[in-house]
Amino acid sequence: MRITGDGTTGGTPARSDGGPYPLHGGAAGSAHRQPASPPVGPVGEGPAPEEVGYRGPTACAAAGITYRQLDYWARTGLVEPSVRPAYGSGTQRLYSFRDVVVLKIVKRFLDTGVALQNIRTAVQHLRDRGFRDLERMTLMSDGATVYECTSPDQVVSLLQGGQGVFGIAVGVVWRDVENALSQLHGERVDTGETLVGHNPADELAARRNRAV
Repeated sequence: MRITGDGTTGGTPARSDGGPYPLHGGAAGSAHRQPASPPVGPVGEGPAPEEVGYRGPTACAAAGITYRQLDYWARTGLVEPSVRPAYGSGTQRLYSFRDVVVLKIVKRFLDTGVALQNIRTAVQHLRDRGFRDLERMTLMSDGATVYECTSPDQVVSLLQGGQGVFGIAVGVVWRDVENALSQLHGERVDTGETLVGHNPADELAARRNRAV
C-alpha cells in the first residue's frame, strides 16, 4: 500500500498480484488488514510484554531519539504512549514495546526526508496491523510515497520500477528494540514495580571486580 501526503493513492496503482502495496491516508491497510496477532515482544522470564511499560528516557534510549523529539511527537499526536499518557505535572508517560518500535521507525523515516504527513499515515497503518504482520514487513519509500512490502519479490519489484530508494525492514527494527530494552529498565503496568534490565557490561564489570 502507498501513502501520499494528500491522502490519495495517486501515481502507480497497487499491483493486483499481492503487492507491493502503496499506503495512503484514511484507508491505509484496510483492504489487506489481517486479524491482529497476540502481542509479542522481548522474550524472557517475567511478565508478558503487554504488562510492561517504558518511561520516556528508556524509550528514547531504545529508539535512538532525543527527549525533545519524544515530547514533541507525543504532544502533536505523531506517536503517543499507548500505556499511559502524561496527565500533568508529576506524571510519567509510559510506552509499550510496540510504541518504541514505531518511534524508531519514525526516526528513520525523518532521517531520510519522508514527508511528515506520510509518516503520520504510516504510523496509523503500523498500529492497525497485527504484531506478526509487522515482523515480516518492509517499508520502502522514494521520499514522497511509502510502500508496504511483505516479500522479497515485492521489494525487487519496487526497485526495478525506480520507486524504492530506501527500505526499513520492520523485523530488524523490532529485534534492535528488543535487544535494547532487554538491557534497560521497564515498569509493570499493574503494580508500578521496576523491572531491572540485564546489561552484559554490568555482568562483565562484576566479574572483573571479583577477580581483583
